Amino acid sequence: MSAAPVDPAETEALDAYSNAVMAVAERVTPSVANLRIMRRGRGGDFPAGAGSGVALTHDGFLLTSAHVVSGHGRRGRATFADGREERFEVVGRDPLSDLAVLRTQGDGLTPAELGEAEKLRVGQLVVAIGNPQGFAGSVTAGVVSALGRSLPARSRRAGRIIDNVIQTDAALNPGNSGGALADSRGRVVGINTAVAGVGLGLAVPINEATHRVIGSLMSEGRVRRAYLGVAGGPRPLPPQARQLAAADTCVEVVEVVRGTPADRAGIRPEDLIVEVASKPVASVEDLQRVMVAELIGTNVPVRLLRQGRELELELVPSELE
Repeated sequence: MSAAPVDPAETEALDAYSNAVMAVAERVTPSVANLRIMRRGRGGDFPAGAGSGVALTHDGFLLTSAHVVSGHGRRGRATFADGREERFEVVGRDPLSDLAVLRTQGDGLTPAELGEAEKLRVGQLVVAIGNPQGFAGSVTAGVVSALGRSLPARSRRAGRIIDNVIQTDAALNPGNSGGALADSRGRVVGINTAVAGVGLGLAVPINEATHRVIGSLMSEGRVRRAYLGVAGGPRPLPPQARQLAAADTCVEVVEVVRGTPADRAGIRPEDLIVEVASKPVASVEDLQRVMVAELIGTNVPVRLLRQGRELELELVPSELE
């Protein structure tokens, strides 16, 4: 029995897809490192974890996920696709964005080109490159399944939501964390961070906010953020109050931590925060975005509703430790 004839158009489409994935792999793979995290013990250094990293600069800076280098000795080895191996140390890590910057002892790295996650569209081809289960230089392809996802993150003192996380069906496995998610032109648009289920991978987006985080980690080894000392959640504004705000929702204060800037300013549980530093606050994410380092130690106006009455308070944010 003869085989069914092959549709030339279908073959051409498959070839185009394969060529696109191969082109991305050839461009990005030299920039992706297999990371082996080392822990110092009595007998020397011992393996304590693994992940992936992406070369940022020729002179040795790498980007990875903060959780990849969490809780271990702040050093390790980075191995590249050409067999080159470099020792690295952690320059800085930011658990609230799940990003970390490393520095190798050598230079001459092949830096990846960073793209713009804001330009992604659902259904767009993306390619994940990393080292799942220690298999270096592994390549998987898929599409952007969804945009605008949120991912909770925590540091010792605070929790935060990572905004605009990319969801993809490109296969991700342990060891992919810290690796590259690239678009069809070979630009890194995300750093793979989590496996949320079968066919459900998440990546921290490369955007203006992450560029600021990366710059702070490279120059200062940390990210400075303002701190108010409140816990809250989204709440629809009462209809009669919507004319006072630029949105239909706000942040309801659930808890005020004693001795914090919010406590000293007189903010109370059940207050509805509608504006901070003259910027509308319609969600917890809005409140997080406002808490930039420039506000630390300055007088910041806060507009809120308390039992239907509009109030304006002033507080002085401290630095989030």
